[in-house]
Amino acid sequence: MAVYQKISIHQSWGRYPKAHNQAALRLKNRFDDLPILQKETSFLPRGMGRSYGDSCLNEDAHLLLTRSLDHLMEFDPNTGLLRAEAGVTFEEILDFAVAKGFFLPVTPGTKFVTLGGAIANDVHGKNHHVDGNISHHLLQFELLRSNGERLICSQTSNEDMFYATIGGLGLTGLITWAEIKLRPIQNPFITQEVVKTTGLSDFFALSKDPKKEWTYTVSWLDCLARKEQVGRGLYIRGNHAKAEFTKASIKGPGSKKSVPFDFPSFALSGPTVKAFNLLYYNKQLSRQTAGMTHYDPFFYPLDAIHDWNRIYGKRGFLQWQCVVPFSDGQDAIKEILGSISKSGQGSFLSVLKTFGDIPSLGLMSFPRPGVTLALDFPNTGEKLYRLLDRLDDVTKAAKGSVYVAKDARMSKENFRAFYPRLQDFSRFVDPKFSSSFWRRVTS
Repeated sequence: MAVYQKISIHQSWGRYPKAHNQAALRLKNRFDDLPILQKETSFLPRGMGRSYGDSCLNEDAHLLLTRSLDHLMEFDPNTGLLRAEAGVTFEEILDFAVAKGFFLPVTPGTKFVTLGGAIANDVHGKNHHVDGNISHHLLQFELLRSNGERLICSQTSNEDMFYATIGGLGLTGLITWAEIKLRPIQNPFITQEVVKTTGLSDFFALSKDPKKEWTYTVSWLDCLARKEQVGRGLYIRGNHAKAEFTKASIKGPGSKKSVPFDFPSFALSGPTVKAFNLLYYNKQLSRQTAGMTHYDPFFYPLDAIHDWNRIYGKRGFLQWQCVVPFSDGQDAIKEILGSISKSGQGSFLSVLKTFGDIPSLGLMSFPRPGVTLALDFPNTGEKLYRLLDRLDDVTKAAKGSVYVAKDARMSKENFRAFYPRLQDFSRFVDPKFSSSFWRRVTS
């Protein structure tokens, strides 16, 4: 049986909103049954808690802590097929797999996520245009329902529950283990190019790669740039390095640093963010550079700083990510960036990339063909919420969507508009599973 623990967990990675009275249940192993709950409360699986809003919170209810499910179960070195418990992190998979010549098929911008959490959010990465989401490399998983059922879900077994659980935010039950196929690599290095772009048109021109010569692409943006410079940034593209490169040629990741305290609220004010954007954009003087790097700083630059969310202070921050179709992409992104620049509420981290035309498998998956923009904003209260409402409206008008794993305040109406398969998904939600997010947007 699961063990009750008095663990105080009140926030997501964005540290907003706060949640209270969350009873923590730690599972001893994957064979545990779920405890019987009173009618008025619910479960929510929680791994590393790296979602930014309230999708990983369950106020006045129960969290199922999954990190104790941390075993690698089976691995086939010939095919790269890995079966692991749901609480295993991407960091732990990489520590095991890279030395054996394999890499994650898809990874978000942090390796501090669990396998179960990655499936529940159907994570994407810099290679969506080539490889799709994590679910495109998922073979099967076991799902434990509150009635005691254990379902083996795949595209040929319990298919409906398979597609509902992918991107299903942990609401269909508890994933206990999963099987994914890893990518073969020759070494831990990435060959990369960085192109200094002058605006959105430059970004879209670089993004047109019909031969898909670059596996990984992403662009950092100066979100406060104006007029003809709107959308300027650094366009980064990379591939796994070939076999001839040796460990002696490139240094691995250095020692990790930590943010020891909460920064004051003025630390990331408009002028500070503007100065940072200017300096970061101009750190590269030439139009284009080429080189090689270890995979760690290429995929996970922020993971080098533990507790980096403390930079935003005690009030936390809100991340916002949209996707808009290619047909309206440039105009919509330009309007979004214009609204941000006009508001003076700059984003410290602004990332722009394209999604390919590989259809998502999950009923509630976020990626779809188009352009996706991710932004971080210090929590300034109502002023920020009004701006984000405006960005939601622009996204909805363009027939796009906003990522729920990074949401803390979207309206019920917009949620229904952004996720048209909501009604189908609702049929698969376990009656004893819920979250602060789910109640906020459906009750």
